[in-house]
Amino acid sequence: MTSNPLSNQPSNSNLWQPNRALSKRVETGVRALFALFAFVSVVTTIGIVLTLIFETVEFFQEVSIWQFLTDTQWTPLFTNKQFGIMVLISATLLISVIAIAVALPLGLLAAICLSEYAPAKLRKWLKPALEILAGVPTVVFGYFALFTVTPFLQSFIPGMQGFNALSAGIVLGISIIPLVASLSEDALYSVPRSLREGAYALGSTKRETIVSVVLPAALSGIVASFILAISRAIGETMIVTIAAGQNPQLGLNPLVPIQTMTAYIVQVSKGDTPAGSLAYKTIFAVGMTLFLITLALNIFSYWFVRRFREKYE
Repeated sequence: MTSNPLSNQPSNSNLWQPNRALSKRVETGVRALFALFAFVSVVTTIGIVLTLIFETVEFFQEVSIWQFLTDTQWTPLFTNKQFGIMVLISATLLISVIAIAVALPLGLLAAICLSEYAPAKLRKWLKPALEILAGVPTVVFGYFALFTVTPFLQSFIPGMQGFNALSAGIVLGISIIPLVASLSEDALYSVPRSLREGAYALGSTKRETIVSVVLPAALSGIVASFILAISRAIGETMIVTIAAGQNPQLGLNPLVPIQTMTAYIVQVSKGDTPAGSLAYKTIFAVGMTLFLITLALNIFSYWFVRRFREKYE
């Protein structure tokens, strides 16, 4: 008998055993690293929320919640202290509504143009050019609103003051157009081509296909972009601080100076207010109010998208 010279060679399964063990260890290490990153994010969020809660509780030990919600004046830095948060909320919502009225339609129309009408080569250049707008510092936008937009509006709107909500809201809307356009365009572009071709096969025009097929299919991404844009508008600081003024007054007149919640936080954070004082604690109460408004927006977006999907499934 002759022996097989290959019988002494190690099998392929034996060769792969060390590599498999090494790959498994690497995969376990990567999972642990990613879990650590997620844990740090969660812990940081919990820490921020707990800080707001503890400081806000201390604030409400000296000021009643009823006074905080119903008072019509906000003067915590004056001798006659009043703590009506609705003054700041009304100013924040006024500027946010103006910004949303500018950003949402323009951003969505830009997204539809890029996704459905623009040629591939033109889209390749237009989308980065639009996203460059998102890289402009908000301080620049604030001074643009104060020294360019406001004088332009004053030329044909009598009674408009130098600091006002209208110019701040318009420029804020311009600054968040890239956010709406980019995220909405990604959602529209990800809609399968087969859905469009099916609509065309049934005799739909391009406009009917976009309105009846593409937009509903991309609704979750579009709503997400809208919610992010609204949250950005509510939480914007520098534009409203520079262009809207620091005059806390209750009302919906966009032609006069007002003060938003973020602008008030900037005012107190300059260092003139002693740490630990009641006036200093107001920034945590205002911050908690901002947090709750943003949380409510996210809950609403989740409910809206889920209900819409259940309706069309």
